[in-house]
This record gives sequence, C-alpha cells and structure tokens, in this order.
Amino acid sequence: MVQRAPMRPRVSVVMPVRDGGAALAAAVESILAQTLGELELIVVDDGSRDGAPGRLPRDARLRVVPAAGRGIVAALNTGIALARAPLVARMDADDLAHPERLARQLAWLEACPEAGICGAQVEIVTDAGPPGGGFRRYRDWLNGLRSPAAIAREIFVESPIPHPTAVIRRAVLERLGGYREVPWPEDYDLWLRAWAAGVPMGKPEGVLLAWRDRPGRLSRCDPRCSPAAFRAARAHFLARTVLAAGRCVIWGAGPTGARLADALAAEGVAVAAFVDIDPRKIGRTRRGRPIRPVSALARANLPVVVAVGAAGARETIRAALPGLGRREGRDLWFAA
Repeated sequence: MVQRAPMRPRVSVVMPVRDGGAALAAAVESILAQTLGELELIVVDDGSRDGAPGRLPRDARLRVVPAAGRGIVAALNTGIALARAPLVARMDADDLAHPERLARQLAWLEACPEAGICGAQVEIVTDAGPPGGGFRRYRDWLNGLRSPAAIAREIFVESPIPHPTAVIRRAVLERLGGYREVPWPEDYDLWLRAWAAGVPMGKPEGVLLAWRDRPGRLSRCDPRCSPAAFRAARAHFLARTVLAAGRCVIWGAGPTGARLADALAAEGVAVAAFVDIDPRKIGRTRRGRPIRPVSALARANLPVVVAVGAAGARETIRAALPGLGRREGRDLWFAA
C-alpha cells in the first residue's frame, strides 16, 4: 500500500547509498515500516551502478535523490539540505531499524529537551554470526553509554554514537555547520564538535538497530577510519579543548601512549612525562620524556590523558583516582 507523504514530517531520515544491492530494499522497508509514520526518507544515490535505488518500492514518503558520487560527506549534506523536518535521522543502506526505533528516539528527545543528539543501542550482525570477543566488548561499551554524562566522560575513547542510529536536531546541525571533509571519520568529528559546543548526547534503553559489519563496509576500508585517523581526531580536539594550555602527562608508557604523544605533538601539545604501573618502565624514558610511577600524579599539576587500552584498565584506573586527587572530566580524560 502506497503511503501518503505527511504534510509536516516529524523526522527526515537521510540514507546515503552507493551500490547497496539487495540489502538496500530491506533497510528502506525497515524505515517505511516504522510505527512513527510522520517521516520522510531521503535516499541519496551517491553514484550507484547496480540499479538498486531504482528498484525501491513506491511510497510518497520516499525520495531518491541522485548525487554526483562525491562521497559520503557530500551525500549527507545533500540529504540534510533537502530535509523538511526539525529532526534529521541517519540510516545506513545495509542496516535494519527496529520498528519502534524512531518513535522511541523522538520520545527520548522530548523527555530530554536539552539534548541535541540521540543515538541508540545496537546489535552488531556479521556474516559469521554473533560478534567475537573484540566486537562484543565494543558493542557492550557502546551500549553502556546512554546518559549524556557517560558519553561526555568517554568522548575521547572512541565514537560513542553509532552513526546510523543518530537523530539530530536540525538546529544543532546548523549550529555545527553540518558534516565536514576531514581526515578522520565524519561522524566522530561531528560528535566531538557537538561535545566541544556543550551539546548533550544520549540514548534510550533497548536495542533499536541491527548494525551490519561486513568486509566491504566503509569503516573497514577507508583510511579515514583507521586507528591512526581516530588518534589524530582525538589529538586535534584534545589540543583545542582540555589541553589548550599546551602541556600534559600521559598515563601509559606503552605503544598506545607513545603514539598518542606523537599525535599530540603534531597538534602543538607537549608531553611533560609519562606515568605507568610497570616497574620495569619507571625511571626510563619514552619519546625523550621521563616515565614516573602513578603516585607522581598526586604532585603533578598538569592534566592527564590516559592511553591504556587493555581490557578492564579503565575500571582499575577509575578506582585509583580518589587516592591520587584526580577527577575524571576535570583534570583527567581517557583516550583509549
């Protein structure tokens, strides 16, 4: 049955696609079947050669917009410029939205009028079945960040909002200037800019998206999604916000800390020292800077960036902070 386009959609869903294949129709149907009917879906065809956008079902709420194949940032901004609703939602062409996804996200935004961005908890789906250890930990970390305070606390660890789950107030997008062409992921760049501008972000409880991971996914093959690119994004925003004074201490004298020190140096931030719990490292140097015991933080007056990525490290370090006179989000931030 062909649906009538709502006179005033409450949310505009922007879905860029290039050669989406058979998955595209299922992703589109998962949006058109939402319990929230007051929507429009803008599929931005970014130079597809497989004909999939032309085979989509007829629905007055659906628009397929041809684009010039200039990449995801241009496609996203094209869709946003055409969106008519005060809320803009993201969706990828190979994921599946829970039928109540948009209704529950809009309800969350109504209950939290101060928030500007709403994400969602996800289930990661792979061709090989349920995600393995590393992906499972990543999923659990993502899904555990629901409140604006939790997301702000770990903004430098990784991207806290799965991009295809985002619902963003148009006023926030306009304030931030939309998506940018940057040498790191465009979504993480937007979340970091939102955080720096004081925009609260959160998620309702409950899985609302099946997030498909496959070998050809952009995040798997684009150099802007590499670990080095994420590290460059962290360093760029750390240097312009909490490390604007230009000096810091890095907790973690291993390879992760050393690489972060290099990235910060490229942004003009000097690392005064490293601290570590490994007695074999203490007293030595890393990148020409001394490695001191963690107890030295009680005497240091510089901000601390934690670059320890081992499983369980954040919980262990958090337990030690009161005895060191440090408070997360004030003079200490996790970046791994």
